[in-house]
Amino acid sequence: MKRNDPIPDDDGLRLLKGKKTMFRRLFHGIFGRTALVTLLLVMNALILLVAMLWFSEYLPHVFGGSSLITVVMVLYLLNSRLDPTAKITWLTIMFVLPLFGSLLYLFIQSELGQRTMKAQLRKARARTREQLRPDPAVLAKLEQADPGAAGLARYVAGNGCYPVFDRCDVTYFPLGEDKFRAMLEELEKAQRYIYLEYFIVEEGRMWGKTLQILARKAAQGVDVRLMYDGTCEFQLLPHSYPKKLAQLGIRCKAFSPVTPLVSTHYNYRDHRKILVIDGHTAFTGGINLADEYINAYPKHGHWKDTAVMIRGQAARSFALMFLQLWDLSERQPSRLPDTPPAEVAGQGFVMPYGDDPLDQEMVGRQVYIDLLARARRYVHIMTPYLILDAEMENALCYAARRGVEVALMLPGIPDKKIPYAMAKSHYRRLLDAGVKIFEYVPGFVHAKVFVVDDREAVVGTINLDYRSLYHHFECAAYLYDVACIPDIEKDLQDTLTKCRTVTDDTVRRLSWRTKLLGYVMKLAAPLM
Repeated sequence: MKRNDPIPDDDGLRLLKGKKTMFRRLFHGIFGRTALVTLLLVMNALILLVAMLWFSEYLPHVFGGSSLITVVMVLYLLNSRLDPTAKITWLTIMFVLPLFGSLLYLFIQSELGQRTMKAQLRKARARTREQLRPDPAVLAKLEQADPGAAGLARYVAGNGCYPVFDRCDVTYFPLGEDKFRAMLEELEKAQRYIYLEYFIVEEGRMWGKTLQILARKAAQGVDVRLMYDGTCEFQLLPHSYPKKLAQLGIRCKAFSPVTPLVSTHYNYRDHRKILVIDGHTAFTGGINLADEYINAYPKHGHWKDTAVMIRGQAARSFALMFLQLWDLSERQPSRLPDTPPAEVAGQGFVMPYGDDPLDQEMVGRQVYIDLLARARRYVHIMTPYLILDAEMENALCYAARRGVEVALMLPGIPDKKIPYAMAKSHYRRLLDAGVKIFEYVPGFVHAKVFVVDDREAVVGTINLDYRSLYHHFECAAYLYDVACIPDIEKDLQDTLTKCRTVTDDTVRRLSWRTKLLGYVMKLAAPLM
């Protein structure tokens, strides 16, 4: 792609997509993101196993001491801060393969390949905290409105360095198509900078139209930066894609490119979806830059996804969140451009926040548990996956048992067989506790939404599964008493009319293959 080459129009992009459809299906089947990460972890485990066997020839007493090593590792594991469900998984591995399981656990705990990233992120969070100092007056107003919500805000500000803001305007989009239209309009208004961070970027109508605007804005002198997860290089975009975009004046990079090196960071992917324009407008939610997210083609039936657009000072949180990961591969940290404060008079409070797997604090998980604990009337949830640890499952069940209406809306048409089966392994206990479960008949729910008691909501990228809650870089927006919360609840109620209700009979009629697959894979859930 040369600088003066025209960017293909929609028809050209659809033609390109059509020519590659069969190849991409084959390629995705072999090198899907989950399969790719699993393959890399298995390769690391095999390298460790080969090394262990090779050393055993020279150290014949190693296997004789395996029992002692296993006992020591079990004691260490039981006294660690690891989630109880993950402890069960590791104890099982150590029971079946005592020495190998112990050494594998030590390898994972060694943080090989992570320590530099961890140190850089710690510095990046400190820079963010300096530039986003909480306003005591805003926190005092939230304390007066709801002490529980203020406590959550203090927790996030303390652990995630993201303060709560007032005077923000929030627009909710119930479908990817709605967000896409608004996104194109806002991109046209950019004057200083555009930051985009997405898990998936794929050529097609959505990315083609977006790229046309980005290239034009870059030619006008706007600082345009794009970052996508490194697994895209295996599936969707060529390794040289950043160089091609550079010819259009767009700065582009892949986050954590996948390389065949022994490391423990392969499971840590950038699952965020962030778009920030000039520091005053930001988008987040479940929608990536690919055509299935705007229902340009039926990948898994109708694609149900959501997003929010935030205007006001809260958008700066997303800009600094973007720069935290962008600067990991930069020699000097980026300086966030000074922009005039947005004149917005929205009601309520907005708190953007991020979560990363290297800070020992599962912020996204804790926000969900806090909402479940404080709910009085209802908690309505949309999530594509349901792979729960013991604490999250207990939180859902306890909320239902104390009289809160807890409703989960899940896909009716799955995108992956294993997570679909694993979700169903939780159905029995949740139903017994009074949790209501619904499956979206027209297709796939990819939205990540909590709405509570008509007053609080979360819209972001965080699924109810181990990958989001433990292994991924994630983001979301917490909303309190903002004007769009009734719109969110209305969307959930409208979605409910297109769902089938899961009952005890539904669980009984599940095939034995689905049940077996769910039960077996549930044991490995913390490692997935």
